Amino acid sequence: MAQLSSLEYTQLPERAQKIVDSLLPDEEKIHKQVEKFSYIKARPSDKEGDTEILNGTTFTHHFLYGPGDSERVLWHYVEAGPESGEPIIFLHGIPDSWYQWRHQMTVLAKTYRCIGVDLKGYGQSEKGAGDYRHEGVAEQLYDMLQLIGIKTFNLVTHDRGTVQGDFITAKHPESVLRYGRGEQHLYHFNPQLAPQGEIFRDAPWTGFMEDPIKFVNWVYGFVCNKPIPEDEMERVIQEFSYPGTSRAVPRYFNSSTFRSEWLQRRNGLLAAWKCPVMIMEGYDSKTQPREFYENAREYIPNAKDVAVKYIPGGHFWTLESPAETTEAILELLKM
Repeated sequence: MAQLSSLEYTQLPERAQKIVDSLLPDEEKIHKQVEKFSYIKARPSDKEGDTEILNGTTFTHHFLYGPGDSERVLWHYVEAGPESGEPIIFLHGIPDSWYQWRHQMTVLAKTYRCIGVDLKGYGQSEKGAGDYRHEGVAEQLYDMLQLIGIKTFNLVTHDRGTVQGDFITAKHPESVLRYGRGEQHLYHFNPQLAPQGEIFRDAPWTGFMEDPIKFVNWVYGFVCNKPIPEDEMERVIQEFSYPGTSRAVPRYFNSSTFRSEWLQRRNGLLAAWKCPVMIMEGYDSKTQPREFYENAREYIPNAKDVAVKYIPGGHFWTLESPAETTEAILELLKM
């Protein structure tokens, strides 16, 4: 018979509590941002083998059916760098796509085989009904990597992608060389830090995600501290505009909760990580108080090594502080 958990939420530090008391974004500012980006048009879908050049680096688009759900799951991923290089798998968060990591992939592709995946439900990956538990999707993603010959790899994640990364690192310790774990609750949690859980869960009925311009600006206005270049915001919006995204993404929030994710980590996932782990958090993250990560070594007892790296900016430091994010990953790759 199931037992009630005796774990208690961690009280917020005074500094973090002041931020949480006015956490949700100002609607008037969001309205102005929506008007600013009202010109954006949908981006055409890519085809297998299509390429684009960003900052002088060639990114190649790939599509692959992998096992999962009743029959198969369609994955879209983008690759850069030498095929012979040591692989780095990049997983994004909400409301993003592989593009979230394009600055880091551009630099690292000089040496490493960089693969940015659109999570199931996002970008140009599968949008159909099926298993949207993070644990289930993580296993489908791992199976896809096996199909393309990626047996061992470095894993770098952010936000919702980190939830899936936690399962991959725990269930396949022989495959994950190093884990760069970004912007997600670890050992400590307080539900005041996750008001978006209920909001996103109800999105199919409220229509909260139906307007990608408004939704992306709401999320970035919610937890972003430093300005993002307009051309990059344009692409983020386009990536969330592919048909079916607004209906697929909420399935995650109806399949789990922030609390259940926290319990899974505390009750087994953290102890199962064996590789070197770098905890990457925004120094001024509104929903991830830096005080919660100071003793990370204690929370991941069986990892080969544990480091904590605070990156300038808020939640979206991959775009807020791209150079500093790249430096953090380079440090991870030396662990």
